[in-house]
Amino acid sequence: MTEPERASDQILDWIEGSLSYHPSFYPYSLDNPCTTGALNTDSWLDICQDLDQELDNNDFTCINCNSDLNTTAATSTLLVEPFVSNHQLPPETSKKRKASNEPNSNASQAHNKNQNPRSNEADDGDKVAVEQRISVKKTGTRRGVTKLSGSDAKSNDSEEGRWAEQLLNPCAIAITAGNLNRVQHLLYVLHELASPTGDANHRLAVHGLQALAHHLSAPHTHSGSAKSMSFASAKPRFFKDALIYINDINPWFTIPNNIANASILQILSQQQSPQSLHIVDIGVSHGVQWPTLLDSLTRRPGGPPKLVRLTVIAPTCDSDQSIEMPFAVGPPGYSSVPQLIAYAETLKVNLHINILEGHSLQSLNAQVIGSTPDETLIICAQFRVHQINHNNPDDRTKFLKAMRSLEPKAMILNENDIDCSCNNCGNFATGFSRRVEYLWKFLDCTSAAFKGGDCEERRMVEGETAKTLTYTGEMNERKEKWCERMRGAGFIGKVFGEDAIDGARVLLKKYDRHWEMRVEERDGCVGLWWKGQPVSFCSLWTIDRKQNDK
Repeated sequence: MTEPERASDQILDWIEGSLSYHPSFYPYSLDNPCTTGALNTDSWLDICQDLDQELDNNDFTCINCNSDLNTTAATSTLLVEPFVSNHQLPPETSKKRKASNEPNSNASQAHNKNQNPRSNEADDGDKVAVEQRISVKKTGTRRGVTKLSGSDAKSNDSEEGRWAEQLLNPCAIAITAGNLNRVQHLLYVLHELASPTGDANHRLAVHGLQALAHHLSAPHTHSGSAKSMSFASAKPRFFKDALIYINDINPWFTIPNNIANASILQILSQQQSPQSLHIVDIGVSHGVQWPTLLDSLTRRPGGPPKLVRLTVIAPTCDSDQSIEMPFAVGPPGYSSVPQLIAYAETLKVNLHINILEGHSLQSLNAQVIGSTPDETLIICAQFRVHQINHNNPDDRTKFLKAMRSLEPKAMILNENDIDCSCNNCGNFATGFSRRVEYLWKFLDCTSAAFKGGDCEERRMVEGETAKTLTYTGEMNERKEKWCERMRGAGFIGKVFGEDAIDGARVLLKKYDRHWEMRVEERDGCVGLWWKGQPVSFCSLWTIDRKQNDK
C-alpha cells in the first residue's frame, strides 16, 4: 500500500469517527414546510394551475420561501484560524462544540503564540483563511423556516468572502499529497463551520465535506456521508411543483429554455407550410420547458403544425455514473407526459410524446429516433452532451456527427461554460477546485433567488447540483471548444433572432441584478453570466452544406 493510500484510510477512519455525528451528514428534515404564496403572474405557473385543477381537482400551490414572518434574530461569529501542525482533534466520544461568540480556544491560543513559522502557512504552500470572521445571522420563524440576512441575502462578491473554497481546495490538495495532519485540521474546521441551513458558504462546506468523504471512502461503502436531498429522493408531485417554482425565481435553466423555445419558433417560421414538427429533447427540463412552447405554437401565424412530436431521450441508468448525473434523473414514478398531453389537448395541439429509454446518446440514429424526411426536425440538446463518455471526449464529436446525419433543420446546444476540461486537469485537487467553483456560483445565485429563505425546494435543487462534486464524468469545457467541435462535426453557427434575444433580456430583468446576458458577435452564442463570471451558453446550429459528410 502506498503512503497516500495509507493516509487516505487513516483519514477515512477519522471521518467516520468524528464527523459522522455532524448534522450535515444526516438526511435533511422534511418536517418544516415553507410558507405559501403567489408567484409572478408572468410565469407559466398559471398554465399548470389550471391543468392540475382539471386533472385532479386539487389546488396547485407553489411554495414561496420569501414570505415575511415574525422573526427573532441571533448572531454568532466564528473564527477560521490558520493551519497548526500540532492541532489536537476531538476524540470520537466528544460532542460537537456549539456555535457561540467565542472562537475556537485551541486555534486561538496557537494563533496568539505565533511562534510556529508554519502557523500561517500550509504544508503545500497554500494559504488558509486567517482570522476571517464570518458573521451569520440566523432568523427562526414560527413555521420552522430559516431566513438569513447579511452574507446570505447579499453575498460578498470578493474572493475573501468565499471562505469555504479557501478551506475545501487546500484540503483536496492535502488529500492528493497524503498530508494526514493537514487534512484532519481542515476537515475539523469545515466541520465546525458547515451548516445545511446557513448561507452559501456554510452550505458549500456541507456539500464539500460530503464529497471529500465520498472520495476518501471509495471504493468502500460510503457510510460516512449520507446523501443530501436531491431530485431522485423527492416525491413526484413535490418534484414537479418545486421545479416550476425554482424556474420561476432562478434563470439558471429558465433563460436557456426560453432561448431554445424562441429558436424553435424561429426555425419553424422559415419552413414553408410545415405539416409536422419533431423535437428531439436531449435535456434536463423534465417537461418544464414545453408548456410555454405549446402555447407559443398556437399564437404563430397559421397556428400550430398538424402534428407536434416530442421524442425525449431519457438518461441511461446502467451505471453509477449515469445515476449520479446532475439534473438528468428525476424521482421514481415521475412523468410529465400526462400533464403535457392534457394541456396540449386544451390548446388543440396534436402532441405525440415518445420516451426513449435504454439508448445511450452515442447510439442515436434516424431509425431509433424515428425521423422522417417530410418533418421539421429540431434537436434540442441542453446540458447533457458533456456527459458523453468523459474518458474519450472524441465520442462527443461522434455523437454530433450522428446528429448531423439526421439532417435536422437546426440543432440547439446549451452547455455549461467552465474554464477547463476537468478530465485533463491532472489530479483530483485541480478538478475538485473547478467543481467547487461551479457549485459556488449555483449556491450563491440560489441564495439570492430564495432571498435567504431555507426550505425543501432550495435543499433539493442544491443537493442535486452538489452531485457535480462527486460525478465521475467531466464537468465541461469552454464555449470556444464546443463551437470548434460543432464545426468539426459539420455544423455552422447561426445568429439568434431578435425576438429570441429581446425576449430573453426582458425575462432576465425579473431576476437578481447580478445576472446578465452577453451576445458574442463572432459566433452568435448567448452567454448567461452571474456576477461577471460565465455560467452557461446557448448556441444555434444548422448543417454546413459546404462540408462533406465524414
